[in-house]
Amino acid sequence: MAIDLTGGCRVSLLREGSPREQGKVREWQHIGRASGAAAMSLRTLELSSGRAQLGGAACDEVLYVLDGTGTLQGQRLAPDTGFYIPPGARACVETADRMTFLSARCPDPEGATAVSLDGNLTVVRLEDCISETTGDRWYRVLLDHKIGASQVTQFVGAIPPGRAPDHFHEYEEVLCILSGRGSMWASDKSTPIERGSCIYLPRRQMHCVENTGDSELRLLGVFYPSGSPAVRYSR
Repeated sequence: MAIDLTGGCRVSLLREGSPREQGKVREWQHIGRASGAAAMSLRTLELSSGRAQLGGAACDEVLYVLDGTGTLQGQRLAPDTGFYIPPGARACVETADRMTFLSARCPDPEGATAVSLDGNLTVVRLEDCISETTGDRWYRVLLDHKIGASQVTQFVGAIPPGRAPDHFHEYEEVLCILSGRGSMWASDKSTPIERGSCIYLPRRQMHCVENTGDSELRLLGVFYPSGSPAVRYSR
């Protein structure tokens, strides 16, 4: 069951509740405007073997491959890759087995305006992205304005064992824990998190991801509007 913390912060599981099925795609909705977000959404998408169309919404959509392999309009997809679908565009994904994606839409759309997408989409592999540091943490930006996603930033970051000071951002953010375990703090309330935990953080909500393990905790983050993962504020 989803856990609501202070200020609208929410923590749920990767496959929380009953999915909505559309052809070969199953969808678990974690957060969206209908459930309290100001602008963003976060969904888990599971594609069974075959071909499916993704995208089609009137917004920026960024996706990240959690598991499985396939192709995106001729380009190879594998775990730890991200890709961007522009507003109104559709992209064809094919897999011989099963794939799981995390999808964030910015802003969460009220409708769809599907069109045909010309040319290939750029697939970004985490290992090809530049590693940057902020304090004792590192992060790598996969998608932002440099590849055309002017409104949204997608990144992967790592947190060492321990707890950093509470802080807030001037953007709305969704997270997914990729590895490790810890606690999600929103002001003075917390809940355990582990691989597959999905988190929603409203703009200006004081929070902290605590790593309670003995190795790094790795997470996927997407925020809107776009900016740098290194920027944070404290009161």
